[in-house]
Amino acid sequence: MTIPLQQGLIYGPVNSRRLGRSLGVNPLPRRFKVCTFNCVYCQYGWTHIHGDNLDDPALWPETEVILLALENTLKEILIQPDYITFSGNGEPTLHPHFPQLVEGVNHLRDRLAPRAKTAVLSNSTTVPKRSISRAIEKLDVRIMKLDCGNDQCFQKYNHPVKGIGLKQIVRALKTLKDVTIQSLFSGGAAGNYNSTNLQDWVAQILEIQPEMVQVYTLDRGYPSDEIYPVSRGDLQEIKQKLTQAGVVAEIYT
Repeated sequence: MTIPLQQGLIYGPVNSRRLGRSLGVNPLPRRFKVCTFNCVYCQYGWTHIHGDNLDDPALWPETEVILLALENTLKEILIQPDYITFSGNGEPTLHPHFPQLVEGVNHLRDRLAPRAKTAVLSNSTTVPKRSISRAIEKLDVRIMKLDCGNDQCFQKYNHPVKGIGLKQIVRALKTLKDVTIQSLFSGGAAGNYNSTNLQDWVAQILEIQPEMVQVYTLDRGYPSDEIYPVSRGDLQEIKQKLTQAGVVAEIYT
């Protein structure tokens, strides 16, 4: 069973496996998920807005409203967060004014929570857009998705919208500074845990040369009945492949 969508522009702080005490910024609609992927494992279920009408301004919360909600939350919470993280109901960098949001969030952090770091959890599909990659580089932490090493897996596992290719994503990720890659592995007919994909995925990781790779498996609900969690031993095997190749990796369970 998948989990409900986030109903607030700001949510948490939540205890994140990767980011400690994280305050989420959800610049996406609250009534439905908006994403350029339709991943078989997404905790929010299948994507309802999947590439069509993404430029419709009526879809998106106004920048000023999001920033005001963050300001009010930072003034109200008793313990400041470790991170202020762009995430939410889909792909946060799709917001038409994402660069302005980054500037505003950084400003509020500096003023109201100076010890917090700013971060983004992204599916990496918008990084080829220079305006987005520049904005992402203004954040302290960039956690970018890469689950697959070849197009066959990419199409079956992530179901990208038409026009988004794995090669262009990898090429763009290579240009980001201090990037962290997050990769979710699952078994099954629609999963990505198989020898061919693993070999190709490691090759892509080596091309990107990230600061770190985070590997994990299914933990919450997911919409597909053709996948299942892999074991910690399987994740350890993946980590070992990266370690042997000189890449820093961590397992998150």
